[in-house]
Amino acid sequence: MRYRTTLDARVFAFDDLRQVMACASPARSGDTLAGIAAESAQQRMAARYVLADLPLKVFLQDALVPYEDDDITRLILDTHDTAAFAAVSHLTVGGFRDWLLGPAATPAALAALAPGVTPEMAAGVSKLMRNQDLVAVARKCHVTTRFRNTLGLPGRLAVRLQPNHPTDDLRGIAASVLDGLMYGAGDAVIGVNPASDSLQALGALTRLLDEVVRRFGIPTQTCVLTHVTNTLRMVEAGAPVDLVFQSIGGTEQTNTSFGVTPALLDEAHDAARALQRGTVGDNLMYFETGQGSALSAGAHHGVDQQTCEARAYGLARRYRPLLVNTVVGFIGPEYLYDGKQIVRAGLEDHFCGKLLGLPMGCDVCYTNHAEADQDDMDTLMVLLAAAGLTFLIGVPGADDVMLNYQSTSFHDALFLRDTLGCRRAPEFEAWLQRMQLADGHGRLLPSGATHRLLQGMDGLGAGSA
Repeated sequence: MRYRTTLDARVFAFDDLRQVMACASPARSGDTLAGIAAESAQQRMAARYVLADLPLKVFLQDALVPYEDDDITRLILDTHDTAAFAAVSHLTVGGFRDWLLGPAATPAALAALAPGVTPEMAAGVSKLMRNQDLVAVARKCHVTTRFRNTLGLPGRLAVRLQPNHPTDDLRGIAASVLDGLMYGAGDAVIGVNPASDSLQALGALTRLLDEVVRRFGIPTQTCVLTHVTNTLRMVEAGAPVDLVFQSIGGTEQTNTSFGVTPALLDEAHDAARALQRGTVGDNLMYFETGQGSALSAGAHHGVDQQTCEARAYGLARRYRPLLVNTVVGFIGPEYLYDGKQIVRAGLEDHFCGKLLGLPMGCDVCYTNHAEADQDDMDTLMVLLAAAGLTFLIGVPGADDVMLNYQSTSFHDALFLRDTLGCRRAPEFEAWLQRMQLADGHGRLLPSGATHRLLQGMDGLGAGSA
């Protein structure tokens, strides 16, 4: 179906809904690379006029990726909750924006609405929003998940302790874990990106992290971020697996390039759940995503990268995950060229995920060949924390020595806590107090060489992976 509008006495025509969505997107290098971006600011504004006047129902009738060709489209449409959607089904995309920013969109109303919102609806309305709109609405979306602690409560901000090492050296990883714990990080997850796919190395990493948690009674969860097939093999071998990790994308072809299908994720979810390792809940999936993955796999079907990203969240919510993390600047400047594009993408991803009912975190990051710096990351992390971010990443010195990119540090999380009053997960905060690492308000206490956490780390990582 063709769409037309007149702007400044000029007629703009769009071939289909995919072109409207792509041209309405804020400028970014990935859509330009794909040849689908608006050719001018005027065309972009015309597309937004068209989008604003479209009924929300159009996204249920006009699939951007054909139903018969894509299992993600089938999942999105087959599981759509029409009863939940009824509250906004009469609205246009522009009217939906107004509703989200208005008083009727309370946290309770947004939680009830989430199953009725499709990823394409979320992506569409985000294209009509200013950055402050994305912050304001996301802040009202409360998404709580539980495994060994409670994440996503209002006023709380968790940290994934990311102790990566270029050779999976257990002593080096143990040292980074200790560093993070002493700074009060690790309530989201203690999660390692392994350098090796060796099952022996993966098993050693899993056992190391589990030993840290058990030795100190830490109310948190651990994860070795390997491919889901490796995690299944570790479960079968009796390894102490807490969370199942997988990178996912927004189209069937993207996930095929990752070696993933919904059936495989179903199998891994059921296997990990059968272990019953959670103490306060059973949310146990951990997904990572990022704008540009579909295009880099040649699997975007002419759909803009932000909408493809939102579609990945449609797959994620099938599994009631504990954590979803948009690794926003990691893929590179081909997809998000500079700090401005990275900031906007991070806010979009967080907004769309929260609106869909997901516990959204963000790796506020960039690669060294992007036109971005740590000042841009400071801006994004403050905006996201104000928007109710579930968790961010904690890397020693903000410089990941294994993945070779720039992220956020343990100190960055302390800055956000001091500046914005963000507390940790309540169970983890209570543990910090018991360990005399923090006071009753969550503020870190001085610690010396005789601290029991330091003393208790003796012997950890003495072997090698």
